[in-house]
Order: sequence, then structure tokens, then C-alpha cells
Amino acid sequence: MTKKNATIYDISRKLNVSVATVSRALNDNPRISQATKDLVVKTAKEMNYKQNNLAKALKSGETKNVGIIVPFVNTNFFSSVIRGIEEELSTYGYHVIICQSHEDVLIEKKHLNTLLNAQVDGIFMSVSRTTVDTEHIQHILNTTNTPIIFFDRKKDIPGISTVTIDDYRGGYMATEHLIEEGYKNICHFSGDQNLEIYQNRLNGYKQALIDHNFQVKEENIIFTGSSIDAGTEAIKTLWDSQSIPDAIFSASDFAALGACQELKKRKIKIPQEVAVIGFSNEPFTQFMELPMSSMDQTPLLMGNMAGQVFIDHVKDNSSGVSVEKKVVLAPQICVRKSSKRK
Repeated sequence: MTKKNATIYDISRKLNVSVATVSRALNDNPRISQATKDLVVKTAKEMNYKQNNLAKALKSGETKNVGIIVPFVNTNFFSSVIRGIEEELSTYGYHVIICQSHEDVLIEKKHLNTLLNAQVDGIFMSVSRTTVDTEHIQHILNTTNTPIIFFDRKKDIPGISTVTIDDYRGGYMATEHLIEEGYKNICHFSGDQNLEIYQNRLNGYKQALIDHNFQVKEENIIFTGSSIDAGTEAIKTLWDSQSIPDAIFSASDFAALGACQELKKRKIKIPQEVAVIGFSNEPFTQFMELPMSSMDQTPLLMGNMAGQVFIDHVKDNSSGVSVEKKVVLAPQICVRKSSKRK
């Protein structure tokens, strides 16, 4: 025989009370006495009653679920942001559904549709590097009431709140640190320029050089990926072209790690001959044989703030007011042996 879950009608018959009384007791209605509530809840557990969350969501207009779309979850940065969002929203009874775009806009679109079909109450997004056309995101704004909150990687779309780090300031601070340590020929490993975060880090690098009376040399700007292999290849390119720097500011910790590995292989001393500083402050940076300097993006705080922005949006909507929020967090420099000459 097929085993069926108990319903509120079954509980009603067993206790000889109305269905309305059972429903109110299970929903903690103040009109029902505590003794009746306790009895109904106890009986529901004994009968293995499972509340129909979909029906409840349809009635209340809330599923208490939110979606999070990130490029990957296997980096400390994105996993920490997710943790921050989850920590902030769990106190309000929300659950998170995590999706990975794998840097593919087509997968990103599929995940958005899946989350909308699941009737999530909100969507947190860090866009993929292949997200150039944002029509799929704009369509959601035009056709649904589901709030979207960008974090870290964003697109400038009116009506969407954002939580980011000041990447321009981070690029400036990293470059200025190298200048203050006495380095003269500073190279920049830049990320994918489709993403605003890498544009801003590059612009911060350039401005720091200008403000300290250094020439911006185009041959010192290497447009590379954000992987270890990309950092390795960038060093090979520089040395093959004889455009040898005495310091490297990488927009990615992973590319910076690749650079350190290749420099070590070539028996180039860090930081005496070439200094290295990365961006993101991944945990491995402080546990390397030579601990690596990096710019901390405070991902846990970013997640907390994104969660707060969503809760503010829910409160604003309940009062009939919708406010677009732009939160910009300050980066923090973590100076370690890889860039400390003085």
C-alpha cells in the first residue's frame, strides 16, 4: 500500500476539532489557546504531518526561499559571500538556493528561469564574465516583482540594488603600497575587461602611477585570466619580451600565485627582485612558503550587507516604497612578505 502523509483533516478527525482550529493552531494563531496548540502540534508530529509549503507560499505570497547565482562556489570569496547572505537571512526564516553559472551567460539565464519558476522571494547575483547583454535580467525587472541584488560583479541597471567593494580604491592602494616600498617598474595583471571590477582595478593602478609621477606603460599591463596558469603564462610573456618589472600587482590572487611559482622556478627572489601583491585575500595567500600580500574584499561583510539590502527591500515594498540602494565597501590591504622590501 502507498503510504500517505497525514493532512489537517486527519488531525481534525482524530482530535474531534474543526479543520480551522487545527490550521490556526499550526500557524500559532493568538486566538487559539496554548493548550490546544500544544495538543495539535503533538498530534501532528505523531501522525507525521508535513505542512504544504507551496500552498502556504501561494497564500502568503512568500516562499521564504532566495536564489544566489555565482560563477563558482569553490573560491573562498564566493563561498564567504554566500555564508554572509545565509547568516543574515536565516534569522528572518529564509533559505538559500545556490546556483553556479560557470562563467556562462546561457547557464546564468537557465538558473534565473529556474529560480523564478521556484517562486523565490529574491535573487542575489554576481554576473558571469560572458554576461554582456543584460536583456534577460532587464526582462525580470519588467515582468516580475522579484528583487535582484548584485554583489561584487554588477551591471549598471536602474532598479537593481548593488553591494560592491571599491575596486578602484583597491587598485590604487595596492599600487601605492608598491611605490612606497621603493619599486619603480610596476606591472599589472588585469582581468577580463568585460567585468567592471577589473576595469576599476586597472584604473586605480593607472591613477596611482600618475599621482606619484610615474609613467603608465602599456607594455606593463598584461590582460590575462584569473587562474594560476594565467599568472604563469604572464610571467613567461614578460620575460620573453624583456619587459621585466620589479613589482607585480595582480587583479587576482590565483594569477598572482601562478606568477610567484614561475618566478621561483626562474630563481628570481621575491620581494628583493620582484614584489607581488594580489587581490581577494584568498586563505592560501597567508599560508604560502612566502606569504603573499593581497587586497581583502571583506566577503563575509559583503554577504551580510547584501542580505540587509534585501530585507530593507522587503520592508520598503510592504510600505509601498521601493528604494534602490548602492552599498560600496572599503577594501583592506594585507601586507605580507611578498611585497615588503623596507
